[in-house]
Amino acid sequence: MVSRRVQFVVLVGPSGCGKSTLLRLICGLAKPTTGEIEIAGRSVKDVPSKDRDIAMVFQSYALYPNLSVAKNLAFPLEMRGEKKPEIKQKVADVAALLNREDYLGRLPKHLSGGQRQRVAMGRAIIRNPKVFLFDEPLSNLDANMRVLMRAELKALHQRLQSTIAYVTHDQIEAMTMADTVVLMNDGRIEQVGTPLELFDKPDNQFVAGFLGSPSMNFVECEYAVANATLTSDAGDQLDLGPTLGLSDGRFIVGFRPQHVGLAASDGNQGLRARVDVVEPTGAEVHVVLFYGDQKLQVVTRERLDIYAGDSVTIVVPRESIHIFDRQTGRRLSE
Repeated sequence: MVSRRVQFVVLVGPSGCGKSTLLRLICGLAKPTTGEIEIAGRSVKDVPSKDRDIAMVFQSYALYPNLSVAKNLAFPLEMRGEKKPEIKQKVADVAALLNREDYLGRLPKHLSGGQRQRVAMGRAIIRNPKVFLFDEPLSNLDANMRVLMRAELKALHQRLQSTIAYVTHDQIEAMTMADTVVLMNDGRIEQVGTPLELFDKPDNQFVAGFLGSPSMNFVECEYAVANATLTSDAGDQLDLGPTLGLSDGRFIVGFRPQHVGLAASDGNQGLRARVDVVEPTGAEVHVVLFYGDQKLQVVTRERLDIYAGDSVTIVVPRESIHIFDRQTGRRLSE
């Protein structure tokens, strides 16, 4: 895990896993049955929401439609009873921070979705809280705007140096924005770590399958200690090499689409498959293959001369293989 004190923490997981509930606990909209919640070293378990010194940005922008951008920004300060000259200066400072000085006189209805979300962030920033809470703030934006806003949010965090807890179901947002990822499933935390820690060394099959786009491929294989070889139900073999004391038995083999290659089916060791779909994206080629009845995916930067129906071999390097226990899903390989 990263050791920096001020972090951008992303809570990620499928819908219904408990991300928003955890955010509600942090901000005081729900009470925990056990455990402690601390902000800046102080327990806030029994502290009302208004006294926790937090600011929240929602999926819906929650702007006052009849107030200008400047008045939306100023509103929380007016509620605090701050003096007008101080409010005016803080509004100007936040607008400059967001590079949106020209928006101050506009009403929300005259702004795009991305512009409204910037104003919503500015209204949170102007309070200078100890913790920012973001609940899927980019969900209403189009794909291009989400990419731009991800970069803006990360740059903003680096300038503010305030703790951010950010909820999303989008694993791409989690990977690209977080200092620390908290991956949840069914009300439980499956793994906590940096994005690359979870990507390279997932604790279990759920984490391995959730993070990564396309997701990790999984094939059930039989392992033989005598020759350190994995054999699939189709009879294809993968050389595992030195192991962590695995015994003979059946395991789940995982490998990421980006970490394997494709070769002609001419006796190469690997998994013999049939091409289903070839999807060139420009920088990469995504290939969907049938391996028996299941579909596998490969992502390559090679310009492959292959077509639907072609027979190929998925070449899986030894160092790219992950081994998972069939019963628990726990990862067994280093």
